[in-house]
Order: sequence, then C-alpha cells, then structure tokens
Amino acid sequence: MASGMEPASAARLAQHIEEYLADHPSAALLEEGRIVFEMRTARYSIAEQHGRCLLQLWSEERNLIRTVLEVQQRGSTLRISTRRMGVTRPQLLELAPTGDRRSPSARDQSRRNYLRLLERVLSRQFLGAKVDGMRSAMDLEHSFGPAYARGRLLRGTAADAVIGVGGDESGATINGILTLGLLWLDYCRQQGDARRHFGGLKVIVPAGCWRTTAERMAWLNHAAANFELYTLDERSEALEQVDIHDTGNLESKLVHAFSASAAVERCRAGLDRLLSLVPAAARTRIEPHANSPTEVGLLLHGLEFARVRHASSTHSFSLEDEITFGAGAHETPLTEENEALARELFARLFLSRHPDGMHTDPLFRMAPERWLESELRQHIEEVFPSLQSDPMYSQVPALSAGDRGMLDLLTLDHNHRLTILELKAAEDLHLPLQALDYWIRVRALNADRAVGAGTSRPLSSFERAGYFPGMEISPGNPRLLLAAPALAIHPANEPVLRYLAPEVEWELIGLSSQWRRELKVVFRKRSSGAGLRVDGKPL
Repeated sequence: MASGMEPASAARLAQHIEEYLADHPSAALLEEGRIVFEMRTARYSIAEQHGRCLLQLWSEERNLIRTVLEVQQRGSTLRISTRRMGVTRPQLLELAPTGDRRSPSARDQSRRNYLRLLERVLSRQFLGAKVDGMRSAMDLEHSFGPAYARGRLLRGTAADAVIGVGGDESGATINGILTLGLLWLDYCRQQGDARRHFGGLKVIVPAGCWRTTAERMAWLNHAAANFELYTLDERSEALEQVDIHDTGNLESKLVHAFSASAAVERCRAGLDRLLSLVPAAARTRIEPHANSPTEVGLLLHGLEFARVRHASSTHSFSLEDEITFGAGAHETPLTEENEALARELFARLFLSRHPDGMHTDPLFRMAPERWLESELRQHIEEVFPSLQSDPMYSQVPALSAGDRGMLDLLTLDHNHRLTILELKAAEDLHLPLQALDYWIRVRALNADRAVGAGTSRPLSSFERAGYFPGMEISPGNPRLLLAAPALAIHPANEPVLRYLAPEVEWELIGLSSQWRRELKVVFRKRSSGAGLRVDGKPL
C-alpha cells in the first residue's frame, strides 16, 4: 500500500470502523488473539490526519495509537491492518462482537465435555434420583442456547429442573444462567407429565462464580419453587451447595450527588465554544448533561457528541477547560486546527439524528437506550403520572462487589418511594434479572439508615449522599419499572418476572414503536402479591 493515502480513503476506513462499533457496542479489540480493549469501557478517536486514518484507543489500563491501512470484514469480525509509529511491518487488530475467541469446534467440544461431566456428578451427588434428558441443544423457540446444560432430576412423582454452565463460558453467560433456569423450570412444568410435580430448580455454576446468581436467587418467590444453587469444581468434580441467604454483606456504595447547574456554569466557557460550532437552528435540540462536578457533556437525543472537563492544567496548578468532540466512545480533543472538522461532524450529526432519520445511518442507530431515556425524562409525568419529575437522576453510578453499574433513571413517586426505571430499546432476554440487580442495590442503600447532621431522623444512604435534597425518602421497598418498545419486549421477560419475590413491586411498560416521534404507552403489566396482573386485573 502506498505511504500516502487520499483523505477520502481515510474517511472510508474510519466509516467502516464506526459502523461496526455502532452495530456491536459490546465488541472486543484483539491483538494476536488477546483482548486488549473491551469497547464497552474503552474510548476511541478515529480521524483523518495528514491524509492518514489515525486510530487511538484508551482505557484505565492502556493506550494504543495506530495508523489504519486497511479494513476487511471476515464473517462477524472486522480485521484492521495497522502500522505502529516507528514500525514498518503492518500489525493486525481484530474487532470481534464478543471476547469469546474459541473456535466453533473447540467451543462445541468444551460444552459436550461439560455436559458429560455434569451428568456424572449429578448421578453421584443425588443418589436415588434419576438424571434424565440432559441436553444443551439450541432451542430458539424457547430461548435456550447451547451454552447451558439442562435436564431433570427424577425421584418418583417428584422432580427438579437442573441447569448448569461451564467455566469456559464468558462472565456474562455465567451470570445469565438464572434467567435460563427459570425458563427451563417453567418449560418443565408446562411440558412435563401431569403426574410429575416439578418442585424446584437446581442451578450449577463454576466455583467462584456464584455471587451474582446467589443475590438474585435470594429475591425469587420461594413459595413458587425450591431454588438451590451449587458450585462445581470441574477439576476435582466437587459439587458444593451455596447458602443463598448468607452471601455476606452486599457491597453497595454511592457516588455523592452534586449540583448539575453548578457544573454547567463551571464549564460555561468551553460549552459556549462548542455551541458556536453547532448549526444555529439546531442549538435548541441540545441537552447539556453534567457527568460529574467538573465534566459536562452535550447530548443530542441522548447521544453525547462533545464534552468539557474543567480540570487542572498539565503545565500549572490553574484550572482550564479540556474540550473534546465525538459521538459515544469516539473522542477527539478540540483544537483551532480541527474546528472545521468539528463543524462538519456536528452538521452531519444533526442531519442524521432526528426522529425521521434513516435507520441505516450509524449516527441514528447509536445509543438507542439513551435516546429513549431522554424522551422519558422530558415526558415523565405524561407516561408515569405517579412519579415526580424533579429531581430525577440519570445514569446514577452504584458499585457492588467491584462491578460498576449505572441505573438508567432514579426518582421518587408521589408517596416518596424510590423508583427505578430500567430502559431497553431492543429485545433483552435478561432484562428482568438485570433490573433486579439494581433494585437489590437501591433497596440496600435505602435500608442503610443513620442519623444525619442537624436532624434526629435516620437518613438513608441516598439522603446522606445529597440525593433528593429537602425530601424525606420512604423506608419502603423501591418500585421497579421496566420500559421498552412493545415489539422489543422479549416474550421470555414475563415468565421470569412471575418468579420474582412479592416484595419486588414491578411494572412492565410497552411503548409504541414510533417512540422517537411520539411517546405513547401501549400496555402496562403489574405485579401483585397474588401474581401477575394486567392493568390491575388478574390474568
């Protein structure tokens, strides 16, 4: 390839990479078969500089800068030929949809080995019971994938559903086992012999990977089934039961609340510079969003396309604005030299990202859940009349057991009960239990009460951290609202919701398919102590 590259070619290379990342937000970047960046947590910049396509990626662990020479689609993988500064030999990077790099044959063999191992261990562990129908075949009609081994334990007319997952699977797959376990139990009850009663579910996870499943299992309805969790050491074949009601203290921390308006004023000069580059007619569509006391992003329908960080200068102790632009994880420092590029990108963004935009445009498709969140924030009282619109907290960081989670929206209802809104713009099999994770943490933080300064009333962690100032938060369990376009609600979500404990008050809201243009509620389905209810009426 020639050393000089036409700018148009560089732009096409950048477009290929941007489109891939828009379609695969959970992609992994690999070099020599090793994952170097998880794109869910990394940031990147890709731009044409001096006729070259320059790619930069960074995270808390590492930084990478390469000149992109060529991109090539191979199945679901994007191969990127690059050159590192000072090195003449091209080096290959790969963008893959996920971090699982096992070959199909190796993956299938690993799963067959695990299935045989699990069948052997169950037969030895549960003497007097018959291990029946163990399988891991794909069954798309019932949402069962090949990563999970499932079967039955039979003892006379009594039976248990059994499901297990091997240690070679990804962390997300392992944490998703309870969703599939509940669906498998439901399937066994509906499709099984009427003379046999399926009274419980046994879930088997790799040793050391039990905490997420245990926390979730503790908040299932134990009157509906006997839920048991086990860990399996695949080397020693030791199967040990986990006490799901004794998992230790739930590690939940909360980032202290800050004044969003003060953050905006702190970054005002940088924001004004960015706004001067935006088409004048489009400025009313922009939403400033404070990410921290010293960082404010500019959003267009939920997509952050520029940001200002007010921080110490690298050359002195004085404060200055660091201004960057780029949609999503794409981030480029703004300089006088690239202001024209920023103007061009902003103009393209505002032409692409509007309710009647082209669904094939990556800028239209990016961050659909953040778009949905922005619509709900603006129309919260119309869609949810029982909720308060101010204050409402977006993307609230919460930490638990070392994992960072972000609550989509957190507010109070008119009875001052905490209310969690978890949003999805596309089908998600695991939505109910992922939302349950947030409910568990919010409940724990609300239950952690201590007398605050200047008051004799016990304050929750939220009140002590500055959330909902001047308001008294109810000590009751939080409400859980799950909202998605009606056609994008996975059919398996409702069966899973039925198994949640009665203490988890949930509501599933189906929105119109044209929610970008007009936000309308198509249906609401609610929980009750007696089971699932639709608009207040039992099914």
